[in-house]
Amino acid sequence: MTHILEAGLDFMESENPHSLPKVRGYNIISGQLELSVSGETFDSINPAILADVLGEFPLSNKEDVRKAIDAARSALPDWSSTPAPTRGQIIGNMGRLLMQHKEELVRLQAREIGKTLKECGGEIQEAIDTCLFFQSEGRRLYGQTVNSELPDKELFTYRRPLGVCGIINACNFPSAVPFWKMIPAIICGNTCVWKSPQDSPLLSFALARIMHQSGLPDGVINLIHGKGSGAGQYLVDAVDEGLINKISFTGSTSVGKAIGEVCGRNLVSCSLELGGKNPLVVMPSANIDNAVEGAYWGGFGTAGQRCTSLGNLILHQDIYDEFMEKFMDKVKNTRIGDSLHNEDVLYGSMLSEKYAIDFLSCLSKIDAEGVTKEWGQGRITTGNTPKNFVGNPEAGVYMWPHVYTGVTEDMDCFHEEVFGPAVTVVKAVDFDHALHLANASPYGLSSAIYTNDRLEAYRFKTGIKAGMTGINNSTTGAEAHLPFGGVKGSGNGTRESGIWVIESYSYWHAVNDELSGKLQLAQMDVDEIEMAEAEVDYSSLA
Repeated sequence: MTHILEAGLDFMESENPHSLPKVRGYNIISGQLELSVSGETFDSINPAILADVLGEFPLSNKEDVRKAIDAARSALPDWSSTPAPTRGQIIGNMGRLLMQHKEELVRLQAREIGKTLKECGGEIQEAIDTCLFFQSEGRRLYGQTVNSELPDKELFTYRRPLGVCGIINACNFPSAVPFWKMIPAIICGNTCVWKSPQDSPLLSFALARIMHQSGLPDGVINLIHGKGSGAGQYLVDAVDEGLINKISFTGSTSVGKAIGEVCGRNLVSCSLELGGKNPLVVMPSANIDNAVEGAYWGGFGTAGQRCTSLGNLILHQDIYDEFMEKFMDKVKNTRIGDSLHNEDVLYGSMLSEKYAIDFLSCLSKIDAEGVTKEWGQGRITTGNTPKNFVGNPEAGVYMWPHVYTGVTEDMDCFHEEVFGPAVTVVKAVDFDHALHLANASPYGLSSAIYTNDRLEAYRFKTGIKAGMTGINNSTTGAEAHLPFGGVKGSGNGTRESGIWVIESYSYWHAVNDELSGKLQLAQMDVDEIEMAEAEVDYSSLA
């Protein structure tokens, strides 16, 4: 076996990556490069150029997952006893290495999942920001010294690691999200088994190399590749075996609920960041041009493949016509294509052919509900191409932008997440109706309102049932030091990012240190304080 630090990363250095032979990828278990026990593999394919196969990776089975868990459990005692500031220094090294290799990572990510270079650059930067933020948290994993109610006794609290964390993330944010999860996990002293997204294994492999290059000890982060229904399921099943102490999952609500059931019956912590049908409200006092920009980006950035993408666009009836005229003008002129070969595209391909198939299925259901399709004709193909598409439509998996009007609260498309470039438009009669509509879906991830009425902004942010709210801003966008997550069908209340995420990867340990040399019983041996009675003639004070 070869250690990860001995593996070359030539695929990150080439100016013309499409000319390279496909990479031989590996699982990384206790720092060693390993094939799957079965020998089975799968390919990573560029969705913008389907003929471009990036690499071949192990299709991991239960035995592979078990080996990775054993490695994480073996590494746990030494890593958890490593001083937190030292753990923070290693995380800081990761951030600096990400900066050093940012350009190559950006191009690799754009090639593997079809996102634009600009978006990939922002995502790698978010991974960098996460590392730099948590580097210093190694010096701030504070406990407290608490005053005792008894003499000669000290009370303390400490943060302790949970143990081995199973990490499962989606491929739409394949660099930022795993860092959101694993960086706070390891700063708290946990070890991880990371199941890479099936559609971005090569980027995950490169990121794991950087983690080890930073000085991370072997076994602290173990990477396994494979399907969600295979390696991912085996990782969750290990909770029932008592081998996993935490699951952190980003993905669909249905899968998140199943993971929550497994963790719940085992009293194991889980972080669930799930889907969304994110509302954006536009009121008459809003700057309409600014609102159009926010709705356009929220709906079609990343080809609508964000959990925070705009779902229901809720327009006050008084500005409906003006807004839609400006909005549709932008939609009809959307520039779409492969950003590795074309400049100034708003979005690129779908993340994979599977995401494309699922998206087209959703469109069929919307069409069947009797709504009005203002724009969009499914998959972009020869002869079915919007005017600002650039490139060869048959080379990859590209979609038109879609806009549907006439949507009402009783329709399924109002409530169901559509993971792709599609926006459903709803008309509101007043603010109260708009707020009702914003809260009417089963999700509660992100939300937004455009208004210059400060009372409306206040009433919206206090009345909305969502984990995040933008005021005169889009539904999308997260910063590394703010909590990220949702309520209702969008999550179980846990949060990614910022200092708040520390709660999800540690538990509080209370210690009482008896110095008196004798047994003292709280609440029983406490001296009672008698109140003194004073003789006061209150009548003389009248």
